[in-house]
Parts: sequence; structure tokens; C-alpha cells
Amino acid sequence: MNHPPDRRLVALSALLEVEKRARAATSAEALGFVLVNDTHLVVPYRQAALLRADTGRIEALSGLATPDPDAPFTRRLAGLLKRIAARTDAAAGPRAVDLPSLPEEAGDKPDTETIGFLGAHLPARLALVPLVRCGEVRALLLLAREEPFGPAELQVLGHLADAYAHAWTALVGARGRRGRLRRRGLVAAAAALAAFVILALPVRQSVLAPAEVVAEDAALVTAPVDGVVETVHVEPNAAVAAGDLLVTLDGRELAARLEIARQALAVAEAELRQARQQAVFDDRSRARIAILEGRREQNAAEVAFVEETLARIRISAPRGGIAVFDDASDWEGRPVALGERIMQVADPGMRALEIHLAVADAIVLEPGAEVRFFLNIDPADPVTATLLRAGYRATPTPDGVMAYRLRAGFDAHDPRLRIGLRGTAKLYGERTILALYLLRRPIAAARLWLGL
Repeated sequence: MNHPPDRRLVALSALLEVEKRARAATSAEALGFVLVNDTHLVVPYRQAALLRADTGRIEALSGLATPDPDAPFTRRLAGLLKRIAARTDAAAGPRAVDLPSLPEEAGDKPDTETIGFLGAHLPARLALVPLVRCGEVRALLLLAREEPFGPAELQVLGHLADAYAHAWTALVGARGRRGRLRRRGLVAAAAALAAFVILALPVRQSVLAPAEVVAEDAALVTAPVDGVVETVHVEPNAAVAAGDLLVTLDGRELAARLEIARQALAVAEAELRQARQQAVFDDRSRARIAILEGRREQNAAEVAFVEETLARIRISAPRGGIAVFDDASDWEGRPVALGERIMQVADPGMRALEIHLAVADAIVLEPGAEVRFFLNIDPADPVTATLLRAGYRATPTPDGVMAYRLRAGFDAHDPRLRIGLRGTAKLYGERTILALYLLRRPIAAARLWLGL
């Protein structure tokens, strides 16, 4: 004869089965699914929701594999349950509430719009089941149905809540608030250690500066006299041979001076001849002969000087090479002073790199330091060079920047290099740690500001 099953034993077995499933869950998602769906085996309900307290998000909804966090129902319910979890005492157990009092549980004033919206999706009778562990609410389980929850059911839910909290802490505890703080501390320590190691890495100091390809050991073509440039006979960068005519100065003033000097010389010679003829009969004329001879010599020297000066207004190339200057129209008609540079005659095969290193960017550089020159016409393929010398005193550049003049020699012949090409030079100095390399300018600025 079959005996009817004892309802208490069935309820107990269902309770144990749900606890077993909760403890067997291997992830927070699987545990959330058990909480909102399998709790129905012990306490009947129509809908359930699980809020994760550390993130304030709905972790699981009954009947759904994955809740949509952007759905209006999910957002409003998550906002209420998050505030309820924050106000829930850790010693409080499960409690039955009505849907209209749900905003009051969250500490809000009754909102008919919110109640109406939630009432369209939730039954009116609710049970709030906090999952408490170590004095902290880890999650909040919401059960909803049409009938009120009785004291016996709330007691059973309290027993389940303890088992659920234990399982939840085992799976999510490391990612909870304390776990997050601990992990953040470890991450911060690791980041600080990595930053310290990186900042302590040895690096070579380097600095960028504008540079130009210039002629090495070029012959200067300067103005031999004060005058005005009349004609420039060569084009910029044109090849010239030794003795070729380069520049002619305006000689009209010198020609006039020469004519005047020659006339003065002729007059002096005539006066001298006359005095010599009269010296035979006149003692006074004999006495003037020495004075007139000196005047004639003076005038002769003047004529020779002007003739020599007039011959120098035609400036020739001192040696073969190329004529290095900007534009002939910049010089023609321009007055020049004695010794003023007009152009250079350079050997195109002898090139050097002139660098203007700003005072604010200066680092310790010794002869032999490595230099890489990035041409403006081809910056992707730098040219290597070696520092030859560095100036000890800064001078103003055409841009008005105080800079040191440095000279470097190219390590190999490169057909791209042409006198006058510009670019950027990267100079490498001594080794230092990365922290000092990055903070070099701020430290220098701070020392100036503090007067150290």
C-alpha cells in the first residue's frame, strides 16, 4: 500500500536541492540564474530579480538568460533596489512589502508614475531578501507574486539567504568592494613599481636643433674697397674657375678721382720744370725746387693709389669651385663696406653641417658625439655625422634666438647633400636615467624660478 508523501519532507528535500545547486554554481551568472529561478521550488512566486550591490546592476531576472541593462524596467528597478540595498541593515532578514511602499523602502517619496510603471510589470506583493555576509549586503533578491508572503515563507527565505550569501561570497567576494580595493591597491603598487623601473631605465640624452649644410674651408669673396656693387657676373651655385670675374663695383667715382689726381700731377710737374728753369737766374725759385718735388711725388703716389684701387673693383675668383650666395639682384646696386662678405667660393665636395643649438636645449656635448641629420627634402632617411667642435658662447640667430654654433662632419659621402640644404639635427649626449631626461627642462625652469 502506497503512503502519500509527507509535505514537510518534500519541502525539506526541495530546500536542500536548491542549496546544493547554489553551492555547485561555478560563476556569478550561474548562481544568479539559480537564485531567480530555482528558489521557486521552495517558495512560489511569479517574478524574481537579483541586484548586485557592488555594481548596482540587475544581475539576473527570472525567465531571462541575460537581462538588458538599458531596458526602462531594468533601469528603474535597479535604481530602486540599489537605494534599498544601501539602506538595508546588515542584521535585517527577509521582509514582505507591497509595491506602493517600494519607493519608501528606497528612501524616496511615493511616485505614482514609478509605481504605475512597475505595477505594469510586477505583482503587488513583494519579498525583499538581502544576502548578507561579514556585515555587508552583497546582493538583494526581489520576489513578486499576487499573494502576500507569510512568516513561514520568510523564515525559509532567511535560511536560503544565508546559503545564497555564502555561495555568492565564494564566487564574487574577490570582486566585491574589499576585493576591488585590494586589487586596486595591488594594481596601483604594480603600476608604481613599473613606473619606477621605467623611469630608472638608462637612456641617451638627445636634443633637436636646426641645421644647414655649409661649405667647409670656403674662400671668402669680400669687398676690396668701399663702393656700390654694379654687376654680379655669375649665378648662385654656378661653377667658377680661378681668376674668373665674379663681381664688378661701380668705378665712376674712382675714375673721377683718378682724373683729378692725374691733372694735379701734371700741374705739379709743370711747376717743377718751371722752377728748375728759373733756378739758374732766381735764387727764390731754386729754394722752391725741393717743395715742388715733394708735391709731385705726393701727386704721383695719389695717382698710383687710385689706379691700384680702380683695378681692384673687378673681383675675381680666388680658386675654383662654386659661387655660394643667395641672389644677384640682392647685391646689384647695394653699397658695400671694405671687407664685407659678398659670396663664397667653395669646393662642392667639401661639406660640413652647421648646427644652431638653442641655449634652452643645450646638453653636455663632446667632440665625437653622434649626430643624425634629417633633411627637409628627405626626412625619412637621416644622414650620420660626427660633432667636430662646439662654440663656448651663445650668439643670436637670424630668428633672434640665443644659440651655440656647432660644426659636424659627415661620416660618408651622400649625393643628396648640397650646400644650402636645411634640416633638423639630432645630437646625442651622455647617458642618464629616463626620469632626468624627461624632467630636465622642468628642473631647469624650477631652478631659475627658485633662484637656486
